[in-house]
Amino acid sequence: MQNKIEVAIVFLIMKKALYFLLTKSIGLYINVLSFIAPEKATQIAHGYFSIPRKGKFNQKKLPKILEEAQQETISHNGDSIQTYIWKGNETIILLIHGWESNSSRWKKMLPYLKKSGSTIIAIDGPAQGLSSGTEFTVTKYAEFIDIAAKKYQPNYIIGHSLGGKTSLYYQYKYQNPNVQKMVILGAPSDFTIIFNNFIKLLSLNNKVIKALENKYTGILEQNLNLFTAQEFASKINVKGFLAHDIDDIVVLFNEGKKIAHSWENVQFIETKGLGHKLHDDELYQKVYQFLFE
Repeated sequence: MQNKIEVAIVFLIMKKALYFLLTKSIGLYINVLSFIAPEKATQIAHGYFSIPRKGKFNQKKLPKILEEAQQETISHNGDSIQTYIWKGNETIILLIHGWESNSSRWKKMLPYLKKSGSTIIAIDGPAQGLSSGTEFTVTKYAEFIDIAAKKYQPNYIIGHSLGGKTSLYYQYKYQNPNVQKMVILGAPSDFTIIFNNFIKLLSLNNKVIKALENKYTGILEQNLNLFTAQEFASKINVKGFLAHDIDDIVVLFNEGKKIAHSWENVQFIETKGLGHKLHDDELYQKVYQFLFE
């Protein structure tokens, strides 16, 4: 047993060391390239920041929970947005997954939502699941939500992680009057935190940082410091349910507190031991009560 533990520790250390070397090597390459071909360097850095490395699948290997749904593909201006529909009554719930994920992440919550008899619709985000695209950005994802919302007219929106932030951004930007309630789970607030963590991970130089800042200011159409879920929540009137785990190491608990502080009409639930995924029967029961009781 002792030998197995020692081997596992050594393997973990080696894995972390290899990851460290890989990320720093990528960063070094981008930094050097920034003096030779700055536009190419920015493009590569942007790719590592915005292109998901997992979450895609093909029709032949669709998760079972999604095979059970009615599938519809929305085509709009060259984009293909994949949707999954569990038909019920006239109450519509729209599900928005997070980064490097897809609609199958709702498998454990679906039984609770189905109890309500509602029609449940999940969408795959850009470059995720069966949807088209190669890049995943909050603004592009919000466009996907808007296109789906115009078609299906949801009453409730549930978003997890970056999908939660995108849901808040969507309502902030588009002000959909049909949306009555929103459930946001484990969502990040500040874009600059994610951005600075990426810069630190790759040890990018100031030349690349400035170029990326300019690029994302254009993509987000807003000052990066103001592109926060905290700001979005402060500008919406929808009744909210916000949950965040104090042990979340992917999106720190303080991010959830920021959103809760600015959202005027929100119920903030602090959980412990659930981590970032927030899969929990008791929590899902509270979501059900918020939406339907």
